Amino acid sequence: MEKKKYLLAVQGEGRGHMTQAISMYDMLIEEGHEVCAVIVGASERREVPAFFFEKIKAPIIKLQSPNFVTDENNKSINIPKTIFKNLAQLKKFRGSLKSIDDLMKEHQPDVVINFFDLLIGLYYRFYKPKAKLICIAHQYIYLHPDFEFPDGYLMDRILIKNYTKLTAARSSKNLALSFYKIHTTNEDVVIVPPLLRKEVFELHAQTKEDFYLVYLVNNGYFEEVLNWHTANPTKLIHCFTDQPDTLISKYKFDSDKLQVHAINDTLFLDMMSRSSGLASTAGFESVCEAMYLGKPVLMVPVEGHFEQLCNSRDAYKAGAGIFSDHFDISKLVSFSSTFNSDNNWYKIWVQNAKHRISHEIASV
Repeated sequence: MEKKKYLLAVQGEGRGHMTQAISMYDMLIEEGHEVCAVIVGASERREVPAFFFEKIKAPIIKLQSPNFVTDENNKSINIPKTIFKNLAQLKKFRGSLKSIDDLMKEHQPDVVINFFDLLIGLYYRFYKPKAKLICIAHQYIYLHPDFEFPDGYLMDRILIKNYTKLTAARSSKNLALSFYKIHTTNEDVVIVPPLLRKEVFELHAQTKEDFYLVYLVNNGYFEEVLNWHTANPTKLIHCFTDQPDTLISKYKFDSDKLQVHAINDTLFLDMMSRSSGLASTAGFESVCEAMYLGKPVLMVPVEGHFEQLCNSRDAYKAGAGIFSDHFDISKLVSFSSTFNSDNNWYKIWVQNAKHRISHEIASV
């Protein structure tokens, strides 16, 4: 196999793209390739988690990138404010594109692998570098004609498909991470299994302890979790989110049955493997991990976040769990009592990810 130099670029919203990038980094290094640098499209409202810097032993460069704007409660996505704020920051984004060009000239990679960051799509559109571009994310499944969107939402479909295409301008190959196989081929996208972290495969998920796990991308939903806990004070909940100390100070609760943790990849996976189920905003990666570990999921899409709405319906179809508009954990408790964790088809699908993705990348 020809050894190549790769540059990775990662959208910094949520942790899913980051854990996928870590898995890709490990895979490339194991195959003897070089990863010369990693670009993270960061925003002011969300910190890049410490585990990302710990796992990747290559220069990591944070650049200002377009991102969502939430409401004042950090709960729902505000689309008009998102558009206007990002337009107001065009000068910063132009500076980010210049920084990418400087990095490309410095490192001269053979291939750039983009985990759904818009900056890279814009860079390839305007700068037209020689390095090949490969795009990989769950969102590229929106470009496959056999993907089933939720009924309605015509304008949302148009917007998300066009945004996805923008991230993949001049891409040589688009790899869509999927909960399941889509057998029909398509020239715009290749369906591949989820790219899970190696730590997931090292866990033993037979244990089922009497607690539920909660993961919040937007900590504005914490009030719903706290209200449920107040009504159900005997059920143990472990909640992972940004800025837990701020939440504890704001709501002034003190209960050993509601434990709030900062985002920690190792602790989160360990607790998921031992939990009775997961309640989460409907990000792709956490649901994939829970499916592999045989844990039922309650998916609550962030309000106004069409990608998460799609994820929740797609994962429901794949048998991951149920969806809701609110963090009513009673629904998860009830569902978990009848949930069938026997999904060997999914485990086989996921275990083939490394081989299938490596083959697709090598062919570029």
